[in-house]
Amino acid sequence: MPDLTVTLMQSDLVWEDVAANIGRFDAAIDRLETAGDLIVLPEMFSTGFSMNAARLAEPMTGQAVTWLRRKAQARGAVLTGSVMIEAGGRYFNRLVWARPDGTLATCDKRHLFRYAGEEKIYSPGHGHITVECRGWRIRPFICYDLRFPVWTRNLGLVYDAALFVANWPERRSAHWRALLVARAIENQCYVIAVNRVGRDGNGLTYDGGSMVISPTGEILMEGWFEEATPTVTLRRDLLDQYRKDFPAWMDADTDPMRRPETR
Repeated sequence: MPDLTVTLMQSDLVWEDVAANIGRFDAAIDRLETAGDLIVLPEMFSTGFSMNAARLAEPMTGQAVTWLRRKAQARGAVLTGSVMIEAGGRYFNRLVWARPDGTLATCDKRHLFRYAGEEKIYSPGHGHITVECRGWRIRPFICYDLRFPVWTRNLGLVYDAALFVANWPERRSAHWRALLVARAIENQCYVIAVNRVGRDGNGLTYDGGSMVISPTGEILMEGWFEEATPTVTLRRDLLDQYRKDFPAWMDADTDPMRRPETR
């Protein structure tokens, strides 16, 4: 199976301005000399992490999703990031996975950030998706989902890479870094994580920290403070060999609440 190249779009965001953000990312992707098989944008890449869903949320036929689809087709790569979506009278923080053939996959943020009142505005997701890119199985998550290891658990090695898109503030950047490394080690998978930089409309600052981590916990790429668009190669041989040589995944608890049997 081939290696996978991933481009991380660590960027500032224009507060609550869909057209401006789409324009910025469109130009930034056009400037890439070489783009990966997968191009990853931050959480709520078209607006910033806003609770103003009544004004800004769009249907699946709106500007941001339409742009993702068109840009994926034009670049011949998968594009993904999360967007404010309105569906059935409810709002969702929805990750959209746009393929070069024009098809989409989606998943909604499961854990809504109570500290910011996200659960009062948005509805939670209720299931995982596992998507493929060049034969790699990838499971996406959104920001606060990172804190919940049961939700992100890779039982039976059902995915090869965990993907996190975020608006994770600078004040908790130590948590971001530690949890991402832990998710890679415990799940014996690559971790791809994209966070924003800059300051949002609520006065919160973001220092990036986008990174790619190997299944052994080695940080292969880490970018802080500035806008950046690195492309990183994920090696298939390293992943397969490590899982074979150190098969801790075979001893995982399928039911963490079950007491050990007594004999």
